[in-house]
Amino acid sequence: MYLRKSLQFLGVCLLAITTVFIGCDVTDNSNEGSARMKVQLTDAPGDFDAVYIDIQSVRVHLDEDIETDTTDSDDEAEEEGWVTINDEPMRVNLLELRNGDTIQLGEEELEAGEYHQIRFVLGPDNEVVVDGESFPLTTPSAQQSGLKLNIDAEIEDGETYNLLVDFDAGRSIVHTGSGKYILKPVLRAVNLEETGSISGAVEPAEVQTSVMAVANGDTLSTLTEESGEFSIIGVTQGSYDVMFNPISDTTYADTTITGVSVDVDEDVELDTVTLSKK
Repeated sequence: MYLRKSLQFLGVCLLAITTVFIGCDVTDNSNEGSARMKVQLTDAPGDFDAVYIDIQSVRVHLDEDIETDTTDSDDEAEEEGWVTINDEPMRVNLLELRNGDTIQLGEEELEAGEYHQIRFVLGPDNEVVVDGESFPLTTPSAQQSGLKLNIDAEIEDGETYNLLVDFDAGRSIVHTGSGKYILKPVLRAVNLEETGSISGAVEPAEVQTSVMAVANGDTLSTLTEESGEFSIIGVTQGSYDVMFNPISDTTYADTTITGVSVDVDEDVELDTVTLSKK
């Protein structure tokens, strides 16, 4: 009798232990195949007082071979490979996003894999301010189907992919005359974790200066702050010529620093650049 009760008790214990291990196994695999994407926006500034962009939603696409009908609902878009990163509208002044400043457009959990496109759906409230006067920005194609940009984002399980989108305001706005401005976006996207930056200062600080990092036809730019300081982020690995173009006082000459080498996750701080008179 005692032996039988002992065996019964042992069986119950083994069953309980097995149940615990099974439960643990299910819990551990619940997040398998999931990752996250964070989308941030920065700007290469232009010669305007302000540039307001009305962003309605941000989406990324998993399979580049699937064409999406732009009239689809969000649910239909999700089924065809589009994943919504953010659908809360925001109106952004691009000119506030320079010298390393960014704004987060959204962060979302998504399936691990390769993402080949990002799309910004814009609303109608886009505006440029020039010499204190406001003008609407015409964006007919963007309002209908969104701004599409090819990306090369391979996201692994458990990873958070930090996508930086550079919206070049200076090259994106076309003045057609008669007070009409058209938005023809020039966008660039990089994995922020695979880039470096270039920073420094220009003297005299009161001379606002355009700073451009150029390599193989690719140009990244910013404007100096009131302090004369500048920062260019999202710089991919390589060798750059950094060009300084004084714009608020043309009595100063342009200058260039050649062969600035940038590595991943490195901030290259240049010596203070002192502008010379022409």
